[in-house]
Parts: sequence; structure tokens; C-alpha cells
Amino acid sequence: MPTTANDTALRRVVGIVALLNLGYFGVEFAVALAIGSVSLFADSVDFLEDASVNLLILLALGWSLKARARVGMGLAGILLVPALATLWALWSKFQLPAPPAPLPLTITGLGAMFVNFGCAMLLVRYRHHGGSLTRAAFLSARNDVFANIAIVIAGAATAMTRAVWPDMVVGAGIMLINADAAREVWQAARGEHRDAAADLHA
Repeated sequence: MPTTANDTALRRVVGIVALLNLGYFGVEFAVALAIGSVSLFADSVDFLEDASVNLLILLALGWSLKARARVGMGLAGILLVPALATLWALWSKFQLPAPPAPLPLTITGLGAMFVNFGCAMLLVRYRHHGGSLTRAAFLSARNDVFANIAIVIAGAATAMTRAVWPDMVVGAGIMLINADAAREVWQAARGEHRDAAADLHA
């Protein structure tokens, strides 16, 4: 399949998004471990997953529709990884229910929000180019902005209540968001796979 100018621009954008996600994963993961935050832990794993998704997109751009659809179905599975990691973090927090420090939680959540908003803005014009692959990247960045807003709110609630539940509730919410994104990407990829099969037998 020949490479178009749009494909070249998309590759550049996806590469930038992958690097941004990988960089902030390190920041958020370190803070999550330092303050014992379930929501930051879940979101940091999500940043790592987003970096992986965008790197896979770089590899798969230019492949046939059927091949991209298969990768899209694989990405749906990758989108579930943060959900499973969050379940483990929630269980650990139940064993030792100590609230995270609210100020680092809030500041780190704000930083994540700006990173994800920037990624979503970079990807928005390409969300229908490349099928389920770029749809996966855009949905993930868009959903993460809402998750980060919830983290900031959890930080404020933790400061007011000194309770562990705001962080845990937001962590569980991030888990559900990622599970729903996985469902949407799976459905889009399955539709592409059917279309590719129909074209092949037409």
C-alpha cells in the first residue's frame, strides 16, 4: 500500500504521542509509588499502555485493512491491562487503607491532564484515518483527560476528608473507562475484519 502525505503526518503525530506517554508514565509511576495512590498507579499504567498502542500503530500503518483489523483486536486486549493492574492496586489498598498525600496527587493529576489533552488534540484529526488503530489511540487519550480531571477532584476530596476512598473510587473509575474503551476498539476492529473479508470474496 503506497504511503500518502496523510500517512506520513500521522506517523509523526503518533511518534510524538508515544514519546509523551512514555515520558509521563515514568513521572506518574514514581509519584504513585511514593505516595501510595491507586488512581495515579492506574493512570501511570495507562500511560505505558498508550505508549505501547501508539508504537504498534507506527508498525501497522500502511498494512492491509485485514492486518490492521487484527492488530486492532489485539489492542483491545492491551486496553484491558490497566484495568487488571488497577484491580491489584485496589486489593493492595484494601489491605493497607492509608490515604495518599493530596498535594502531589493533585499536581500530578493536573500534569497528566495537560499531557493527555495535548495528545488528544494531536490525534483528533486522524481519529478516522487508519481505522480501529487510530481510533484506539484517540479514544484512550480522550478518556484519559476525564480520568485526570477525576484524579484532581480526588486530590481535593482527600485534602478535605483525609480519607482513602476518593483515590480508590477514581482508580476503580479509570479501570471501568479502560474496559469500555477496549470494548469499543474490539467492535470497530471486528467490523473492519468483516469488511476486509467481504472485499476479499467480492
